[in-house]
Amino acid sequence: MKLRAMNTDTELTIDQIIKDHAVVLFMKGTAQFPMCGFSGRAIQLLKECGIKSPHTINVLENNNIRQKIKEYSSWPTIPQLYVHGEFIGGSDIMTEMFESGELQQLLKD
Repeated sequence: MKLRAMNTDTELTIDQIIKDHAVVLFMKGTAQFPMCGFSGRAIQLLKECGIKSPHTINVLENNNIRQKIKEYSSWPTIPQLYVHGEFIGGSDIMTEMFESGELQQLLKD
């Protein structure tokens, strides 16, 4: 695994957000008003797993975070879910994990 230097304020901010919250969703819009179907689906899945108010970051409000989160995770799309500091994936991965029961188990632990 290649380690990379965390050197920008934005990267440090992202790192701190992920460390400070057990469940974090970087998304377009808010949990109450998702601004894309994929973000809406991600919120719906979290709620179905019992996460009623996940910590969300609206990437549309901060272009630096919107761009850097993609580099941080090496994942090209948003939304992005982190659980206990670990990158899980986007809404497609979340859907697959939900259908297999993995997402419920991960969020229960």
